Amino acid sequence: MRIAAIGDSFTEGVGDEVDGGGVRGWADVLAAGLAIGLDEPVDYVNVAIRGRLIEPIVNEQLEAVLALDPPPTHLTFNGGGNDMMRPGFGADRAVEYAKRVIDRCAEEGVQLVLLTGGDPTERLPGGATMRRRGAELMEAMLPVVEEHPEIIFVDNWSDAELRRPPYWSKDRLHLNTLGHSRIAARVLTAMGVETDLPTADDELVIPTGARVEAQYYATYVLPWLGRRILRKSSGDGRAAKYPEWTRMSPA
Repeated sequence: MRIAAIGDSFTEGVGDEVDGGGVRGWADVLAAGLAIGLDEPVDYVNVAIRGRLIEPIVNEQLEAVLALDPPPTHLTFNGGGNDMMRPGFGADRAVEYAKRVIDRCAEEGVQLVLLTGGDPTERLPGGATMRRRGAELMEAMLPVVEEHPEIIFVDNWSDAELRRPPYWSKDRLHLNTLGHSRIAARVLTAMGVETDLPTADDELVIPTGARVEAQYYATYVLPWLGRRILRKSSGDGRAAKYPEWTRMSPA
C-alpha cells in the first residue's frame, strides 16, 4: 500500500505536537496503524500544509502526489475548513473541487478516502456561522458520495463525541492528540483495520471568565485576524513534512 494525504492543518496534524516542534496527527497515525494492522510495510506521503484553501489543495497537492513515481494506491482528502472561515464561502464551489478529486482518483485508479473534519464550533468565535456552513457543505456533499460507492467516506463532522472540549487544543480550532487519535481510529476501521475509538474518560473542566476569554482572543483570535488583514497564511513558507515516500514498518 502507498497512501498519500493532502489537505490543510487538519491533515498536517496541527494540535498533535511532538518533541522538537513538529506535529504528528491522524494521518501519520493512520499510516502506522495500517502497517501494523495489515502486517506489511506501508509507504506514506503527506503534503498537507496548514492554512491551505481547497483550491490549492486540489490544484497543487493532488496533482503533485498523483505524479509521484510510483503513484499512490490510496489517497486521503479533506479540504474546505479554511474556506468556511472566510467571506464568500460557497458549499457548491467546495463540492466541485471534491468532484475533481473523485474524478482524478478514478482516472488514475487510486482508492479515495474522503473524510470530513471534526466540528469545533461549540466554543469557537463565530461558531454558529461555521456550523451552518459545515451543515451546508455536508448536505451538498452527501449526494455526491452516494453516487460514488467506491469511495471510502468517513464523516467526522457528525461525531457528537468529538465536539466535546477534551478533544480540542487550546486554540479551540484544532484537534489535540486525543482528537487526532480518534480520527485515525475511525479511518482505520473504515479501511478494514478494526480499531477501538479513543474516548475521553472524564469531563474536562474548562476555565471560564473574562480574563480567560481576553487571553484567548489575544493569543489566537487577534493574530488570525491580523493575518487576514495582511493576506497572509499560517502556512506561508512552510514545506510539506513528508513530500516523498516514507516507509512505515509493522514494527
